[in-house]
Amino acid sequence: MNTHVPRLVIAAPASGSGKTTVATGLMRAFADAGLAVSPHKVGPDYIDPGYHALATGRPGRNLDAYMCGPERIAPLFLHGAAGCDIAVVEGVMGLYDGASGQGELASTAHVAKLLKAPVVLVVDASSQSRSVAALVHGFASWDPEVRVAGVILNKVGSDRHEALLREALTESGVPVLGAVRRVQQAHTPSRHLGLVPVAERSTEAVEAVAAQAAQVRAGCDLQGLLALARSAPPLTDAAWEPGLWAGVPQGGTGGHKPPTGPHPDNKPVIAVAGGPAFTFSYTEHTELLRAAGADVATFDPLRDEALPENTAALVIGGGFPEIYAPELSANEPLRKQVAALAATGAPVIAECAGLLYLSRSLDGKPMCGVLPADARMSGRLTLGYREAVAIADNPLAQAGTRVRGHEFHRTVTEPGAGAAPAWGFTHPERRTEGFVLGGVHASYLHVHWAGAPGAAARLVAAAAAAATARG
Repeated sequence: MNTHVPRLVIAAPASGSGKTTVATGLMRAFADAGLAVSPHKVGPDYIDPGYHALATGRPGRNLDAYMCGPERIAPLFLHGAAGCDIAVVEGVMGLYDGASGQGELASTAHVAKLLKAPVVLVVDASSQSRSVAALVHGFASWDPEVRVAGVILNKVGSDRHEALLREALTESGVPVLGAVRRVQQAHTPSRHLGLVPVAERSTEAVEAVAAQAAQVRAGCDLQGLLALARSAPPLTDAAWEPGLWAGVPQGGTGGHKPPTGPHPDNKPVIAVAGGPAFTFSYTEHTELLRAAGADVATFDPLRDEALPENTAALVIGGGFPEIYAPELSANEPLRKQVAALAATGAPVIAECAGLLYLSRSLDGKPMCGVLPADARMSGRLTLGYREAVAIADNPLAQAGTRVRGHEFHRTVTEPGAGAAPAWGFTHPERRTEGFVLGGVHASYLHVHWAGAPGAAARLVAAAAAAATARG
């Protein structure tokens, strides 16, 4: 199968160079020009895709070669980019920075190679002039399989500064496709875990994305960037299909085509937490749940005093509940309903923020009390990829199931694991973590279900069983 999707990867020598500003502005500028733009983000980041979705009007999607496997990157990309005129992929960290101790795995360069996509390097030029040529030359020549095909100069101070930078890059062989000046309106505020999510900024987020697009239009060669995107060769992979993938047995496909998932006549309702406190989710999770036969309903624990009607299972993902602890605690009717549902043995899947919400307390504020644990902010950032094995059978995975996931938090729970832990970490450290209690599976570990065959189908089957038992 030959599939041609024009595409660019927006990368940088290091974090903080301006990838998100340029990538988001470029997405919006192309969308404003009438193109259907598919937005993507390398790695496990949840916040940048929110800005991407705001810029393009399409779901932001992640491409994580560690959690989903390198073999699924092109299929997931093609699934997300179906019907689009161009795809813009924002990188992560520095171009060649991947999973710690595992070479290029999950780096922007790795994903660019898997997608056969040209790379545009965003360089923070604020404190250099001629040295920019040496930097670009080094990145362009480091891996001959990575096609660094253009440079966008960011944080340029003046016309004179821009002229010096362009002159220096003349002999590099890498064309300059843009020079962006620093403008305060395009700034996106951050806090302890990165940028502030779109759902928390509303009007400010819209204004920031519009300002980023204006910067890109003013300083970048949009036609040159579009031509570069169209130079990417066709991909030969088949697009990922949630309807086929949803029912793959735990343990993998064995090289065979994934079977279809269950499609019960009476679809169990799976309620998924959303709103400003729970913004971390992968688009594919909802697609997989629906493909496996669920009726997915969203609710906002900050505002809704009741779960969606006929809720048979809950999914409470990541976010920033610590910012909203007083408001979450004040919604006592919903907290009691969540606790009552969990007490029936119904499936409740909680990741990171969800773990905190199910605890007895968060920073001293009462939460749902489903778990025998208390949560609080700490001064330590826990961050990184993890390899894990399920310790006990639960609605998400059979005991012994191996997954790859990601931790990203500044909170702790006391204790950190229950009598039946959710996971045993095998790499890079050995420890147990999280809780399995009745139908509850709660953990700090974020798992991308596109890399966990059968997880969605197992959850939907458990939800259907719970709904049947409840009558």
